[in-house]
Amino acid sequence: MTAPSQGPGPSLRGSGGEGVLTLGRMARSSTKRRPAAVPAAEGGTNPKAPCPCGSGRRYKHCHGSGYAPPVTRPFEGLPGEPHWVALRELVPAATAPLKTTDGRDVTLASVLPGSAPALVRANGEILLGVQLPASSDDVSRDLGTALAAALDAPAGAPVDPGPVGAAGSAGPRLQELLDLAAPLEVTVRPDFGFWLEGVDAGPEAAAGLEQANAAVLPTELLEGLGAAYWVRPGSERAHLRWVRPEDEEPLLDALARLRAAEELTLGEGTRYAGAFRAHGLVVPVWDLPADVPAADWTAAATQFQTRLERALAAADPLTSDERRARAGLLSRQITLR
Repeated sequence: MTAPSQGPGPSLRGSGGEGVLTLGRMARSSTKRRPAAVPAAEGGTNPKAPCPCGSGRRYKHCHGSGYAPPVTRPFEGLPGEPHWVALRELVPAATAPLKTTDGRDVTLASVLPGSAPALVRANGEILLGVQLPASSDDVSRDLGTALAAALDAPAGAPVDPGPVGAAGSAGPRLQELLDLAAPLEVTVRPDFGFWLEGVDAGPEAAAGLEQANAAVLPTELLEGLGAAYWVRPGSERAHLRWVRPEDEEPLLDALARLRAAEELTLGEGTRYAGAFRAHGLVVPVWDLPADVPAADWTAAATQFQTRLERALAAADPLTSDERRARAGLLSRQITLR
């Protein structure tokens, strides 16, 4: 199975070249200071019993371990959750306006120069980078820590959020800082020219921008289909990477129904390549002919959306063929960490 791999480039998770579908990319390094497990107090929870939080893990390996368990869906509750996942993991160059709870404007960026978590320009404009070189078990808190520091930083001054990621970030979560009523409207950029918009950049910055731009793959957002991103990594093929908003289990059941019915393609010359799992959401990936423009796939993707909605609404148990199809789908699914 082949599909887009994440490749080289200065901290650009979504700017990889072609390769075998490990569907993978360089994993983030993450270290944790793990204290000894907390023993159960008299009359408390048995360390070997299921954790009361409902995670399915034993108490001693979850809330009884001495640190909070990983947040499976860190962007849950934010408008445009699938787009947050896409900008974090798949899209090389994109921006989106944000608004804080106190009405301040912030620009969300897929990645910032030097993988900086946030910048405050001389004119006071705040930029928040969603792709960070390290993360903790709660990406929302990592980004919230960076945003809180940027909101407090003077115009033109460096942003110092303290430790972000790794052993843990100390600031608030994004859900505490952002206006949750404001929709997320993503603009895919052809390059990183927005880094230097309104900035009097010198030769060194211009050279760095040119180097970063060389790693950007052509990427487009299909209109009216949520977080459906077309990308062309080379002259031989393109891909559609579609971050789905549904919970994983019902989505896999629906995809299995379509697979068993041979309705999982997007038409002639396409094939289902596999899926990413990222931040609690599933990202189906299709191989597409490279010579067909992105906009020409909107109709086929819209038809697939109709078939998927019908499959999601089905209440009958999976048939034996559908269960085999589901197992096959799981074997072609890679988790991005």
